Amino acid sequence: MTKADKPRPVDIIVPCRNESAVLGLFYAEAERVAGTLPGYEFRYIFVDDGSTDGTLGILQDLAGRSGRVSYISFSRNFGKEAGIYAGLKRSTAPLAAIIDADLQHPPAMLRDMIGAIDAEGYDSCSARRISRDGEPRIRSLLARGFYRLINRMSDIDIVDGAVDYRMMTSQMVAAILELSEVQRFSKGIFAWVGFRTKWLEYKNVERLAGESKWSFAQLVKYALEGITAFTTVPLRFAFFAGFVFSLLSFALLAYELIKTAIFGIGVPGYPSTLIMLLMIGGVIILSTGILGEYVARMYMEAKRRPIYIEKSSQAWEERRSRARGASGAGRGAARSGCAAARGRAERRRRDGRGGRRTARRRRG
Repeated sequence: MTKADKPRPVDIIVPCRNESAVLGLFYAEAERVAGTLPGYEFRYIFVDDGSTDGTLGILQDLAGRSGRVSYISFSRNFGKEAGIYAGLKRSTAPLAAIIDADLQHPPAMLRDMIGAIDAEGYDSCSARRISRDGEPRIRSLLARGFYRLINRMSDIDIVDGAVDYRMMTSQMVAAILELSEVQRFSKGIFAWVGFRTKWLEYKNVERLAGESKWSFAQLVKYALEGITAFTTVPLRFAFFAGFVFSLLSFALLAYELIKTAIFGIGVPGYPSTLIMLLMIGGVIILSTGILGEYVARMYMEAKRRPIYIEKSSQAWEERRSRARGASGAGRGAARSGCAAARGRAERRRRDGRGGRRTARRRRG
């Protein structure tokens, strides 16, 4: 096969956490899809996000059986966002795709994504869910409300139902990697960098095995990170709330002064005073909390900690194997060299003794 006939590589980035029950099924399905694309070669980059089951062992086995499989293993659970970033950082192909291992992202859609980029000229192709079958109703309502809220509050446009399942060009990957913030909100980052994106709709697919790694509290935290990362509207809300209550306090003060000047001193309104104090105190606490969220984000970013820590990877294992082989070869060579040196010294001693005996015979 000539260089011109070589298949076009596509890096498939798969963040994993405790996915040992589905990894084999995912790999088989992805390989089946790859078999229908003769002009392309899938190269897998699995990212083990601190799994506590047999995920890492399965990844090592897959990497040992195929040269197109590589893996990265984190020292602990750093989150899916860190896994996405690590996979994109490792990617070197002209096309890179992000997909979940639980098969809720249908691998068959990779064909349409490749067509959208290579045939239609898009820079990215992403999937969006048009149904949330299998999800709790309250969770679906909150998710839709979040998308509406962040789109109104920020300058970016996040499509309702957008998921992390997408394919993009190496140019877009490079742009994403330029945003090296620690607290990452990938959906917002994908929207912020721009580039032409085609959206593919699909219906929600339930997990074949295992359970979701996202609890309700984690989803709320993720939503707060998205809001504080891409909009300052909450800070403006705190400012306007303080401004409105200042106006109300001045209006109330003017009313009391006029009432006292005209009608004399009346009975103090204890209930109304208490209500106003509670309202103002609530606004102050809310505003302080909003400000604290942004200060906390600045604090975390200012420490400049790494997004993830790599414990092991296929590249590391290969380097270790080569180092062990080189060390063994070096020790063998050293032993051979010592043996040869001892042999030379022994020959010199024998030659010296023989020479001395010959000299004595001649003198005699």
